[in-house]
Amino acid sequence: MPIKSAFTTTIDHVSILDVNANFDEKLGAGLIPDADLVRLYEHMCVCRHLDEVAFKLQRSGRMGTFPQNMGQEATSMGAAYALDKTDWLVPCYRENAGLFWRGLPMEMILLHWMGDERGNAIPRELYCMPLAIPIGTQMLHATGLAWAAKYRGEKRLACTFFGDGATSEGDFHEAMNFAANLDIPVIFFCQNNFWAISVPGKIQCSAPTVAQRAVAYGMDTIQCDGNDIFAVVYCVRKAAALAREKGRPFFIEAVTYRLGDHTTADDARRYRDQAEVDAWKTRDPILRIRKFLTTRGLWDDAKEAALAERAQRDVSSAVERAESIAPPNRDDFFNNMFATIPPDLALQRDTMQTHGIGQDPSQIEGAVIELPAKTSH
Repeated sequence: MPIKSAFTTTIDHVSILDVNANFDEKLGAGLIPDADLVRLYEHMCVCRHLDEVAFKLQRSGRMGTFPQNMGQEATSMGAAYALDKTDWLVPCYRENAGLFWRGLPMEMILLHWMGDERGNAIPRELYCMPLAIPIGTQMLHATGLAWAAKYRGEKRLACTFFGDGATSEGDFHEAMNFAANLDIPVIFFCQNNFWAISVPGKIQCSAPTVAQRAVAYGMDTIQCDGNDIFAVVYCVRKAAALAREKGRPFFIEAVTYRLGDHTTADDARRYRDQAEVDAWKTRDPILRIRKFLTTRGLWDDAKEAALAERAQRDVSSAVERAESIAPPNRDDFFNNMFATIPPDLALQRDTMQTHGIGQDPSQIEGAVIELPAKTSH
């Protein structure tokens, strides 16, 4: 029998605004109105300033470890802008720009990294999940959220963000396989920043693109310049339209780079070449938009100075709100566990003792506690 091709495919790469502010009018026309682009730029700059302040908070002992977002703002920012406000955003921990655009107060992210669980109490109407620190688990959550929406007959999607390193986790493959086989409308958004902490991308994936991993699951997929806000918006809108129409998952690989360390507990100088970092600084998504706005006469130095003042004011206010929050109520530990707290737990809460001690504190006086006998092997 003759040999014939079993399967062939191509994966498109989308770039609309390059590092020199050259703009593809055909792909980008009408994609982001000028007024919106100015707002997006301003928002990303405020988020960048928060990164700088958060770094200083950690170094001065006022906050725990913090993962800076700088260099990757255009990914979650473009997605949050392109999606409906009732689509779920399911982040890992470098999506501040998108979360803040959706309406999450900045102080909640600060509280999270200060170790205050109230930073994870995200208002339901924002359709944002809390930050996911374990690598890859959030992809399963996104699949479940989208599956629930499908079961209810809703046209709501879930968009989950993760890095290239997460695609080596079992949770990634389980979520991808589940979503593809059960026709679940999830957007899997891979922020390929080339480093899984200190492990380079070439060790994470030997294929030319991470997007190829989606092909194995029968998913539509696309790759874009993740530092190009126009390309991100283009790809997310395409993914969302197909996911709603077909009720199927879609995979996006956004090629980007984290300009800072993995977290404030990391020193990337030990494993990254500075020349590589410097090269990516020229591709900074914020600088790219600024060049574009300037060439279009939409931005100038006076506006930049005013924005710097506003960013400092907004971030300082967020820090003040985070640091001045009232101490948590000890009753919250019990009250937030159940919709209606059981009587035995209510007794523990009110007495701050175990159920039995709360009923009769004298019962433990003189009690003999026997340990189990040792067994020989």
